[in-house]
Amino acid sequence: MADHKNIERICIIIGIVTMIIGIGFAYFGESFGITAGTSADLSYVTTLFDDTVVHTIDIEIAEADWNSLQENAAAEEYQLCAVTVDGEKLDNVAIRPKGNSSLSSVVSSDSERYSFKIDFDKYSDGLTYHGLDKLNLNNIISDNTYLKEYLSYDMMAYMGVAAPLASFVKVSVNGEYFGLYLAVEGVEEAFAERNYGSDEGNIYKPDSMQIGGDNEMGGDKPDMTNMPELSQMPDMNQVPDQSSMPDFSQMGNMGGASGNDVALIYSDDELSIYENIWQGAVFDVTSSDKERLINSIKQLNAGENLEEVVDVEAVLKYFVVHNFVDNYDSYTGSMKHNYYLREEDGQLSMIAWDYNLAFCNFSGGGMGGGTKTTTASTDEATTLLNYPIDTPVSGTTMDERPLLNELLSNEEYLEQYHQYFQGFIAGYFESGQCTATIDQATALISDYVKDDPTAFCTYEEYQAGVAVLEQFCTLRAESISGQLNGTIPATTEGQAADPTALLDGSSLNISALGSSMGGGMDKNRITPTGQGTDQTASSDPKASAQTTTATTQQPAKGQPPNRPDGDTTSAAAPPQPVDSSESTTTAENQTGDRQAAPISENGLQNDRTIPNGATATNWDIQTLILFGGSCLLLVMAILVTKIYKR
Repeated sequence: MADHKNIERICIIIGIVTMIIGIGFAYFGESFGITAGTSADLSYVTTLFDDTVVHTIDIEIAEADWNSLQENAAAEEYQLCAVTVDGEKLDNVAIRPKGNSSLSSVVSSDSERYSFKIDFDKYSDGLTYHGLDKLNLNNIISDNTYLKEYLSYDMMAYMGVAAPLASFVKVSVNGEYFGLYLAVEGVEEAFAERNYGSDEGNIYKPDSMQIGGDNEMGGDKPDMTNMPELSQMPDMNQVPDQSSMPDFSQMGNMGGASGNDVALIYSDDELSIYENIWQGAVFDVTSSDKERLINSIKQLNAGENLEEVVDVEAVLKYFVVHNFVDNYDSYTGSMKHNYYLREEDGQLSMIAWDYNLAFCNFSGGGMGGGTKTTTASTDEATTLLNYPIDTPVSGTTMDERPLLNELLSNEEYLEQYHQYFQGFIAGYFESGQCTATIDQATALISDYVKDDPTAFCTYEEYQAGVAVLEQFCTLRAESISGQLNGTIPATTEGQAADPTALLDGSSLNISALGSSMGGGMDKNRITPTGQGTDQTASSDPKASAQTTTATTQQPAKGQPPNRPDGDTTSAAAPPQPVDSSESTTTAENQTGDRQAAPISENGLQNDRTIPNGATATNWDIQTLILFGGSCLLLVMAILVTKIYKR
């Protein structure tokens, strides 16, 4: 063949054809069903976020760095560490404390149980954990049940709403058990690829209340020295008078027009007015991106072209779950934060975020936005159980929340919203799925809660909280069914006019779920009571609480747990986690009676399966390098053949 008289032409033609095919796949691969993405591997979905096991995360960090992280937590500065996830070690990883009011609460206490953000690729470009670029370790503050956020995200997934994945993790620091945390997927590149097939479109985290907030988003860091001490905060198990609340309006970077931008209220076309949105941009945005978003907000506020500027189905389903769980430390409360906003081609949608204060009427400016009760007992429980689904705001008005108001004031969309609610109540609650999810989760984590050395509540408080949470969900579903069929008013005005129609909540002790600022945390209690290794105590949260014996010793604040050696072990070793490698690949396959999360018509996929396009057929940087290398080898082969012929 090398002696063929046309060998040069043949080789050149083959080379050109090969390059054309390669370029065609690289630039037009999506037309052939090949999805471009930032990562070819999204297997973290079925590894770390397999929620049928408790995973392990060990953080290895130098003593000086751990001390600095603890002592300067409010600064939220990254420290270098190594992280071992279920036995798989990753070096050169970044870790820092995270949070807003929850961070300030821990800072002002004697606890060192901060929430953490883990950034896998901050120091090592391209480093991920099976495709995951950012991971949050939430400390479960203000949640005696350990389940509020986990259950809220599970509900979002059931409805096909874009929301982070979550699973429980036993966190250790330098080999010593630090606490049971909730691992939550970061809303970054991997999240965008999993939910939308790529990172196309812009994602923002609007927030004018950066109380010790997320400095990655570019917000100004407030002076934490003036934050109120936890001991001076009002008892959130009481419904306080407005005057007893700290002045939240003075905390953090308010920016914009008194935070109207965060509420998605249109003020003007001037870009600087919406600074609280731009500072929360997850990806780089251009001036044209900003102008397009402002134009969408303008049309939204005018009630014009709603189908064009709002992903109506996705937003209504988001509010179905959001309004069920009574989370008013959010867009629907006075703080108007704790949500992500996505915009693509001028169309807006919401991404669920931060539900540790769900199932509680905390709105930032006081409980209930002016509720006239004096205790968080009968009246408060009745209010929460029956919170009106057609006017679901607290500490604000519907007019001040246009993304919600413009949809629910439209008869067609209101009916669509009610239909989604009916399907949610029937499919998730009346079917028994909610109860099964709670029971399966508590069976999984109870022994770890019992031995949690840094818990914000006692094991008995956890048991009581779980029992109340299950009751609450059952009664809340019953009330909403009544609101949908007209036997219970679905608006604030209607309920005020006919309070006798409301479902009675006198049997519920809402405070058992955890207070709104700091859970059951006692500033003076380093070692929580009711925790230890007495395995005779019941692990059933619904069973009567029994006193446990041994206690664990928490290190002093600012001191790292000891590195393990031959003679040193944790004071109370928790049960060993199940090896996740023995589990099957999806949560739905492992939880018999749980239903698979539906995939909505808008294409959102939030169950624990790897979405289309996130397989080895993805074209990423490595694939393109291999392609380029192949072309180079081909050219070299042509040259060698030409030389050989001569």
